[in-house]
Amino acid sequence: MLYYSLQRVALAVAICMVAMTILFSLVYVIPGDPASLALGPRATAEMKEALRVRMGLDQPLAMQLYNFFANAVTGNLGYDVWTRRPVTTIIMEALPYTLALAGAGLGWAILIGIPLGCYSAINRNSLMDKITGIISVGTISMPSFLVAVYCLLLFAVHLKWFPAIGAGERGDLADQLWHLVLPAFAIGLGWVGYLARLVRASMLEVLGESHVRTARAFGLPEAMVIRRYALRLAILPTVTLLGIAVGGLLSGAVFAELVFNRPGIGLLVYNEAARRNYPTVMGTVLVTVGVFVICQLVADLLVALLDPRVRRSL
Repeated sequence: MLYYSLQRVALAVAICMVAMTILFSLVYVIPGDPASLALGPRATAEMKEALRVRMGLDQPLAMQLYNFFANAVTGNLGYDVWTRRPVTTIIMEALPYTLALAGAGLGWAILIGIPLGCYSAINRNSLMDKITGIISVGTISMPSFLVAVYCLLLFAVHLKWFPAIGAGERGDLADQLWHLVLPAFAIGLGWVGYLARLVRASMLEVLGESHVRTARAFGLPEAMVIRRYALRLAILPTVTLLGIAVGGLLSGAVFAELVFNRPGIGLLVYNEAARRNYPTVMGTVLVTVGVFVICQLVADLLVALLDPRVRRSL
């Protein structure tokens, strides 16, 4: 397990380094000078040169890349072009809102999707299985931004059941949870279908294996067979999917935060990209990549912990 863990950690570090290199290169792929794009056409040459020096763009490319890596490792993501505040501070103020949104969306999708998939597998080819399949495919095909818009129009504007914008009063947990309902529903709806279909397929495969038939032959209760011998193995692909789901939920959170005007990573990237605030945009994207890689690493380690065959295959 230790060797497997070290291998996955090394792979996660390599992925982060590749992502940082690509992210750094994007600044030079975008047409135009970043300082000129940030200041606009009315800026003087002196203003542009001062901003270039402040952003470190006057240094050689290799030195810029080295400084970018060195600062990122120490947690220094630079300074905001306009407010001169540390980018790390700005991101840490917005990140909890996005993590809460992604966690809530994933949480309710797990609570519904996994039991729904288990029920469909146990009652294969029944009427409820067919209805569940239709619902699953339907939710998968719905874009999260479209669900967010319709939720806003129906439940917030027309019915007035939920608040339309914002994240609630700071310090008021009940109000924050109430503001979280619609955006969490919007980004988590599609993952209900993904989880239900994956769990159903995994359960059907496991239920046909010899150890499950043996447990039934010994007369064990069906609930025990499902819970202890089938679901434990069938859940492994789902754990891997949950690590990938974090990336999908973070991208979906961007649209949800824009639609519901929630403070978070998505709204921050959108606003700062419009202002050509490259240090803040790069730092935000880098932190998002780091969160995704960490979640995928945790999912891989959990799968290896639950299934010894994974770590023995190395």
